[in-house]
Amino acid sequence: MNILVLNAGSSSLKYQVIEMPSQTVKCIGLVERIGMNDAIFTHQKGDEEYAEVLPILNHKFGLKKIAETLMDAKIGVINSVEEIKAVGHRVVHGGNKFSKTTIVNKEVKESIRDLFDLAPLHNPANLTGIEIAETIFTSAKQIAIFDTAFHQTMPKEAYQYAIPNSYLYQHHIRAYGFHGTSHKYVSEKAIDFLGKENAKKIITIHLGNGCSMSAIKEGKSIENSLGFGPMNGLIMGTRSGDVDQSVIFFLMKKLNKSVEEVNNLLQKESGMKGLTGFSDLREISEKAESGDENCKNALNLAGYRIRKYIGTYTAALNGLDAIVFTAGIGENSAIMRKLACENLDFLGIDLDETKNEIRSKKIREIQANTSKVKILVIPTNEEIEIAKQAYQLLK
Repeated sequence: MNILVLNAGSSSLKYQVIEMPSQTVKCIGLVERIGMNDAIFTHQKGDEEYAEVLPILNHKFGLKKIAETLMDAKIGVINSVEEIKAVGHRVVHGGNKFSKTTIVNKEVKESIRDLFDLAPLHNPANLTGIEIAETIFTSAKQIAIFDTAFHQTMPKEAYQYAIPNSYLYQHHIRAYGFHGTSHKYVSEKAIDFLGKENAKKIITIHLGNGCSMSAIKEGKSIENSLGFGPMNGLIMGTRSGDVDQSVIFFLMKKLNKSVEEVNNLLQKESGMKGLTGFSDLREISEKAESGDENCKNALNLAGYRIRKYIGTYTAALNGLDAIVFTAGIGENSAIMRKLACENLDFLGIDLDETKNEIRSKKIREIQANTSKVKILVIPTNEEIEIAKQAYQLLK
């Protein structure tokens, strides 16, 4: 069964065609800079790579380009759109309605729309991807996989805020957690790798442009650093992470900033970008090595924030068997892993700096022999997880 996995962003479309149940990736691709005359389209089939710069004015044009390429005689992987049996869509926010993968219908789309305010950077684009895919892959099942679903096992003491109860029960204001497909995928890989008895208490650390951490107890999420929306917790590429609520009131009352201006500041102009002027960690790391004080400071702040959450989640788990680094930064940045593990010997966390420097696409251990806690680097694969969940639902 061919499943098209689609991750629609505000100005991008990521895709893979995965044959299930073998989990064979037939092709991967990306449309960037949607809405521009110089949009970038890349497609890879095996060792063949294809790239093109062209006008892609909206998501509909982008998805049509993807469909045409999938059926291309030379670099395509299908003969007709009917060969795609399901389209698995990553949807960031599912609120408290969705605790599992769901076939899309009118009510599901309305629910995604109702949650626009909670994930304004993601849910509108996710819904756009669904609605356009319905017009192109007409015989395929459209399936929504929610980032928040994995975290629906969080206990009430973890998800309820200390505000009047009516806001929880009438308005569903609570912590939801995000990056669920990634945390689910790597925690299951860790359990398989270490064995169930050695992986009862895990902290998974997803570090990319967006960042989050989860406490996983016996395979279930009991905490996630992202909450009501995907902007608190760790320091991210452009998002602030945790900030005192008083700062928001100060910005609005004393500096006369509007709600929109404050939202834009905390979502798009803060985090590593706000601290350094750059959002790409590779560039920040290079400048830090060259002596840039702002970049060195930003790395230290980000590392400290992760360590603080490791301590918090170890307490929530009442112990710790393993920590897992994943996603673009977590898998590739030795400096960020080092900073995240510093001064945690009291918790039994001891990083081996030589192992930490090794780059690999395989699961690997990077703890020292003296470490009581396993430190793993596990490449995430949200697309495989989405395809797996879609296939299981249809099966």
